[in-house]
Amino acid sequence: MPKFENHRPVKHSADHMYALVADIESYPQFLPLCDALAIRSRKERDGKELLIADMSVGYKAIRETFTTQVLLNPSEQAIDVKYVEGPFKYLDNTWRFEPTATGCIVHFRIDYEFKSMILGALMGSMFDRAFRMFAEAFEARADKIYANA
Repeated sequence: MPKFENHRPVKHSADHMYALVADIESYPQFLPLCDALAIRSRKERDGKELLIADMSVGYKAIRETFTTQVLLNPSEQAIDVKYVEGPFKYLDNTWRFEPTATGCIVHFRIDYEFKSMILGALMGSMFDRAFRMFAEAFEARADKIYANA
């Protein structure tokens, strides 16, 4: 039952970081292991947006696709990801963006377990490394996009 949590101060605003993480369709352009991302459905209600998305991740010969439900809540600068189907027993992921005087703190948490012990052994350490690189990948993307903001 791997878990990873990170609280990373960045020089970009909470609004900018929220927008960047909420733009899930751009993930294949910069996120480690993310080969493809497709949105199956999108619904808006009460200022929130609910997406169902398929994400394909790969490393060498291993490639897996899984489906998640993504709740975008801009008024609270919160993104909650719930597992729908794929190679996991469960996956729970949250993002929070806390404004600071010099930017914000990005709070990232993920908790997951693979259905297959073999797949968990093969991909577990790779996923662990990838999650550790996620914060850096998002910060580097923000540096590129918001360089003049």
